[in-house]
Amino acid sequence: MTVFNSAETEPGAGTLLANGIQCNGRRISVMSPFPDDLTILKDDMIAFIEGHGMSRFHGYVDYEEVQCVMWEMGNNPDGWKDFVELAKSASAPFLTMHAWKLEREELDDLVDRLSHSEFSDGDDVEDARWLRTHVGKVGFLQLGWAYQGSMFLCEVSTEWYDRYQRLMEVSEDFGGIPIDEPDQDDEN
Repeated sequence: MTVFNSAETEPGAGTLLANGIQCNGRRISVMSPFPDDLTILKDDMIAFIEGHGMSRFHGYVDYEEVQCVMWEMGNNPDGWKDFVELAKSASAPFLTMHAWKLEREELDDLVDRLSHSEFSDGDDVEDARWLRTHVGKVGFLQLGWAYQGSMFLCEVSTEWYDRYQRLMEVSEDFGGIPIDEPDQDDEN
């Protein structure tokens, strides 16, 4: 096993092993190869795409609405470059690009919904409040291109964005289900 960083350099930090795996005593967790704010990565993507002579179409592709193939980058933080180069070699005239930034209003709305929800707990509210440290940061990027009726997508997200999405799902659970109201079968 290759060790890239010794625990002796930063007491209590554990040992950073190959492939971004952090070992803290008995617990092993995978560290994200991406920073907390994807703004610089977004700028790099724009420069790389334009450097290949390709155009960008600002838009989000909803993979629930169209047939999609997801790009797997694995642990390669520069895997998106291979994705762009593949789009160019497939003669895609442009790439779709979407960047999502955490806005204070969205987060305040989430905290409010979680605070008043019967189905969330105090930990969810605290997690949502913790996300305030990420307001104004880009947490999600999506690149895409069409080929023979399918959209090929490459997505990059931060750990806090994934936590935000989980909290959004919690806040929306049971939101559209009427409780203690007769359904159509009972009315007929």
